[in-house]
Amino acid sequence: MSHSTHRTASRGGALALVASVVAGVALTTAPAAYANTVDVDYQCQTPIGQKSGVSPINITAAPTGSSYKLTMSFEKGVSSSPIELGAGAMNPSAVIKVGGADSGEVPVSGPPNAQPIPANTPIKINDLTGTYNPKASGTVTFTAGTLTIKALGTTTTCNPSNNPGPSLTLSVTAAGGSGSSGSSGSSGSSSSSGGSGTSGSTDTGGTLPKTGPDDSTIALGTFGGTVLLIGVGGVLWLTRRSQTR
Repeated sequence: MSHSTHRTASRGGALALVASVVAGVALTTAPAAYANTVDVDYQCQTPIGQKSGVSPINITAAPTGSSYKLTMSFEKGVSSSPIELGAGAMNPSAVIKVGGADSGEVPVSGPPNAQPIPANTPIKINDLTGTYNPKASGTVTFTAGTLTIKALGTTTTCNPSNNPGPSLTLSVTAAGGSGSSGSSGSSGSSSSSGGSGTSGSTDTGGTLPKTGPDDSTIALGTFGGTVLLIGVGGVLWLTRRSQTR
């Protein structure tokens, strides 16, 4: 094998090794989160009898301080009214079930309808939001729960009948570190020490929840990548040095 062929092969192998190291570090630091739009078959008990409706639902989470803002979105309307609902007449709310490493429910609510809803048409639900405070570290799931619609002095309760799967799976860290599983607080908030809190309350814990792996894992992956990269540099240096002799 000629010197030029040997150099090409050495460089190709080194570049392949660098690429594999970078890919490995990227996989190590990737956040553990998975969102999925799930069809929820709501069976609704209304003042005039049973009604039903299927709506694809997705749930998203955005970090805010030591908590997460959850947003529950409905792609289709559910239930209906025998009379027109004027603007502002309908007030929706729901609960999101928490599972996996944590447990409980997160209350979510949204604004009244901005436009009139014609009679006997599916009621479109605006986005519902609430606050989730992690009380345990690990992989947590979020699943659509009971939907409540209040309009014109009446209450309609809609329960999922098809045992829907989670719309969101998220890796979280409880404020102050790992804790035991517990239910989320009422009115969309709870304290990190357990028990329910009122709407707008904040945790007194320390660290911001993270949506990725532990810092130690990231550090280990970065350190390993650095060592391997140094090794590659050493191989290239030795190769060039042997060629100059």
